[in-house]
Amino acid sequence: MFDFTKIYLSWRKGKGSRRFLVGLLEKDSLHQYTFKYNKEVVEDATKEGFTPYIELPDVNKVYDEYALQVFSQRLMKSERPDIQQFYDFWEIESSFEQDSFYLLGHTQGLLPTDNFEFLADYQIHPTLHFLTELASTSHNSLATDLLQVNDKLRVETETGNPHDSFAVKVFKEDQYLGYIKKVHNRIFHSPESDKLSLSAKAIDKNGIIKKLFIKVEFKG
Repeated sequence: MFDFTKIYLSWRKGKGSRRFLVGLLEKDSLHQYTFKYNKEVVEDATKEGFTPYIELPDVNKVYDEYALQVFSQRLMKSERPDIQQFYDFWEIESSFEQDSFYLLGHTQGLLPTDNFEFLADYQIHPTLHFLTELASTSHNSLATDLLQVNDKLRVETETGNPHDSFAVKVFKEDQYLGYIKKVHNRIFHSPESDKLSLSAKAIDKNGIIKKLFIKVEFKG
């Protein structure tokens, strides 16, 4: 069973810049897909250099499954010899390895050549598990010996954040680490969010902790 039916298209000017949720890809109960831009957000993002996705240039149009086909081109090809390592890192369930919508949401469709991300709007579900990279981690100059893989983490919701009303901060004990990404943080405002467990999944170190991927899962 899917733990999301909506994926937001996020864009930012560069690393450390504000994320704009410029579009929404949705799956309905009949397994049909639609994508549309948020024109108001697009207008704001354009001031920072945003241009629409090349194959989806019309911000006034509602696109059909063609949009999913376009976005799926970002996914790693299944014939690559290292595809299993990719699936293992993102903890992709074998039954969904051919499902482009699931893969796009769970891997975020990240590419080193642009500043787009695909952020799934996860819902509480007994089989829920996903990975997310913390925002603002590199700004905190965290010592490399602060964290180990599988360390348990905790969250605190932050009220009054002017940039994101769903803002959620992550800590190891009392040490602040960073923020949960936009959209991914919404689940921590859901009923039963106290049943979510967080742990360190992967840590990129270079003098300081540069990147931190965490695993979120439902423990019941």
